Amino acid sequence: MTASEKKQLMAMACKVRMGVIEGTHGAKAGHPGGSLSAADLFTYLYFKELNVDPQNPKWEDRDRFVLSKGHTAPGLYAALAHRGFFPVEDLPTLRHIDSYLQGHPNMNTVPGVDMSTGSLGQGVSAAAGMALAAQKMGKSCRVYALLGDGEIQEGQVWEAMMFAAHYKLDNFCAIVDNNGLQIDGPVDQVMSPYPIPEKLRAFGFEVMEIDGHDFDQIEAAFAKAKEAKGTPFAIVMKTTKGKGVSYMEGQAGWHGKAPNDEEYEIAMNELNAQLAEVEAM
Repeated sequence: MTASEKKQLMAMACKVRMGVIEGTHGAKAGHPGGSLSAADLFTYLYFKELNVDPQNPKWEDRDRFVLSKGHTAPGLYAALAHRGFFPVEDLPTLRHIDSYLQGHPNMNTVPGVDMSTGSLGQGVSAAAGMALAAQKMGKSCRVYALLGDGEIQEGQVWEAMMFAAHYKLDNFCAIVDNNGLQIDGPVDQVMSPYPIPEKLRAFGFEVMEIDGHDFDQIEAAFAKAKEAKGTPFAIVMKTTKGKGVSYMEGQAGWHGKAPNDEEYEIAMNELNAQLAEVEAM
């Protein structure tokens, strides 16, 4: 990755985070914490990794991305909007009664959404099925799924992992956003999923652990995923919940709470300052 490419990704990640704040503030509801922790991943996927066409969202040979932790739709929507799937100006309509941007992704209303998700554990199962279908049809497209570390407490997740390994789905990449917090508090206190990499390896995955806020490490992980042969790949990202907004970082309370007007101003000022800093690099 060139310095220029990295700078562009860092700047876009700031804009994606602003989109998260715009959406949740406009809705007076939503899930900013986990959207912000995954913002760098969303940015890398849609501006570097995925073979997609915003002008043809249903292109048959596109790569697929499934947001298994569907409550972090504000982050996905922000990335899709900035990639050109729909207007950025629509982000503040999140969760409004007449809006197509509802609290969880809907593949029937939102351009670029490949699977309707929300019930935790089901998204990764659908993604594994997509990967098997692509394999059976001889398609070269790849399938990616993002899970939360609280989500992997669900038994269905591990059925999907067993399925992916059994069918040797080397076109499938599971990504775990390990921000350490879920709605009720630290994941290791609610129902510990640790050790995550060892569990994934035991289920037949090749695994790489990375800093989910480092674009060089994200790039290296996706390159490694494409080299996997005969086995599915998993990326375990260590991240900070609420990343980029000082008062949200590392706070479980921001899992599912929207910023008020004062908090909105603080967040946007911080993110604009970060964007200016990146652009000055």
